[in-house]
Amino acid sequence: MAVVSMRALLETGVHFGHRTRRWHPRMKQYIFTERNGIHIIDLQQTITRLGEAYNAVRDCVVDGGSILFVGTKRQAQASMAEQAERCGMPYVNERWLGGTLTNWRTIRQRIDRLHELEAQRELGAFEQLTKREALEMERQIASLNIRFGGIKEMIVLPDLVFAVDIRREKIAIDEANKLKIPVIAVVDTMCDPTPVDYIIPGNDDAIRAIRLLATKIADAVLEGKQQRKDLAVEEEQISEDDRLYLGEATLAKIRSGALEFDGGEAQEYVVEYEEEDSDEDKDEGDEEHADEDDSDDDDL
Repeated sequence: MAVVSMRALLETGVHFGHRTRRWHPRMKQYIFTERNGIHIIDLQQTITRLGEAYNAVRDCVVDGGSILFVGTKRQAQASMAEQAERCGMPYVNERWLGGTLTNWRTIRQRIDRLHELEAQRELGAFEQLTKREALEMERQIASLNIRFGGIKEMIVLPDLVFAVDIRREKIAIDEANKLKIPVIAVVDTMCDPTPVDYIIPGNDDAIRAIRLLATKIADAVLEGKQQRKDLAVEEEQISEDDRLYLGEATLAKIRSGALEFDGGEAQEYVVEYEEEDSDEDKDEGDEEHADEDDSDDDDL
């Protein structure tokens, strides 16, 4: 089943590309036709590519990974922040600071400083300062929140990067490529799709188009979290009997699916138990033994 309908893509204007005189030859395979000097994107490929990106995001989150939303252009700022917060993922919607990924240790120090200042404010430490000093601290917190507010809960580097307008976010994509972090991006007809791992051909200038595509990526994150929660519940449902008779190593293999039998298929083992004698059988057996004892006495 398709992640998004053709009608939804048409209504939001995802199919509109740039003018025919401003296009990149490597996007030729994603262009359906041209109309009034504007390239029209092949939405059938957009649906297919969006489905591949959706599955990649969902599987990444199921495995415990995270995805970083990046959209610093004016049309994408609100949508990227809204959808990232909805699915609980980090985001960057202001200016991308060079080294955010490649120099993460230094960036993390500034984020720690932000947490420290916010903790002091909550404890009332600013009330002990002069009005001017407290105002300076508030300005510092506001400045750090603008730069790092979307990633202040990001502890480690992300497993995926989702970007809108790869020309504007070139530094972010270059850093992700350098660290071998897969990139999912909305690519317009004027962009080179080479550095992108999961290409979503579409309009990266329309607010409604960006909101629709970002919503689908956020939905993939939420679905992955739900599947991860369901898997955790299934693991907790292992009976106490299994825990008693199976070792931890065997249980770990069962959870990971690495436990195999000869021939690669599970074999059914049947354990036969001896049936206990019923009361009637016991009585008949006692009578037989008694007859044998009588016959032995007669012989003597």
